[in-house]
Amino acid sequence: MFGIELTPEHELDRLVDLGVAAEAAGYDAVFATCHYNNRDPWAFLSRLALETETVRVGPGVVNPLETHPVTLASRVATLDEASGGRALFGVGPGDPSTLRNLGLSDGRGLRPVLEAFRIARRLWDGDRVDHDGTFEAADAGLNYRPPQGADIPVLVGGEGPHMCRMAAKHADGLLFNGSHPADLGWARDRVEEGLSQRSDSRGGFHLLAYASVSVAENADAAREAARPAVAFIAAGAAPPVLDRHGIDADTAEAIGDRISAGEFSAAFEAVTPAMIDAFCIAGTPADVADRGEAILEHADGIVVGSPLGPDLEDAVDLAATALGDVVDGSSGSEPPT
Repeated sequence: MFGIELTPEHELDRLVDLGVAAEAAGYDAVFATCHYNNRDPWAFLSRLALETETVRVGPGVVNPLETHPVTLASRVATLDEASGGRALFGVGPGDPSTLRNLGLSDGRGLRPVLEAFRIARRLWDGDRVDHDGTFEAADAGLNYRPPQGADIPVLVGGEGPHMCRMAAKHADGLLFNGSHPADLGWARDRVEEGLSQRSDSRGGFHLLAYASVSVAENADAAREAARPAVAFIAAGAAPPVLDRHGIDADTAEAIGDRISAGEFSAAFEAVTPAMIDAFCIAGTPADVADRGEAILEHADGIVVGSPLGPDLEDAVDLAATALGDVVDGSSGSEPPT
């Protein structure tokens, strides 16, 4: 799969235009990020579904805490209907910083994600469900079935070892938040552990690098544009990830403290070149292509994630030029079905 992430921090008209351009550029899928403080992703995805013909569409990723999982399953099913059977269900534990604003951060974990998509599959298949776990449902059902039925692809978003193994055992793919070959190599090992327990009836599985990308003809401009995204990634990185890349944990923590205090300029200025190298594919199209080839030694596909580049419209095409052929030439490039 070759996908792209669009963030509803921009006006919906512009987002739809970017999504249409992504389809024309050859992307297989368009994902919308899901944070309460941005525009509604379902409004964007529904509009995009009507303006496109072949590209798959879905949340990348939604969490089962802000919305009841049964309602969430219906939203995905509605998107599948609106798109003529092109929906993807990207689901994960949620962004801790925004969930903290809503008093929901303590509910994050593996179980809510697993229970949410298991129940969704049953609902899409026409079952009525009872559930008493991380959420409750009593004789809940949908009054319609989506075009793909229970076969809507489920892609788990995450980067922890348990989430990687769970996705490989139960889902159709893993959207792994990583941009460096070392991180994807580690993720591949965790996925293989999960695949060893996977039922043959579940079909194929795709490990996708959900990678921060910043591409421009000018490498310095691309790297500079990467600073905000890298600041947030570094601030939330686990100690083993920081150690893997030789990044000082105190520096990363200080960046997080500045973000929490609303001192964004100071946080972004504190981003080091090593952080950009570790947490973003940043540079010219040739630079991006080289990193993409290295990542695809471990991953089955790439989703081009924020910030994309200093110019969004240019970046959609530049990333497609840099990575499209690389992904198409990999053995695992077909979208999950």
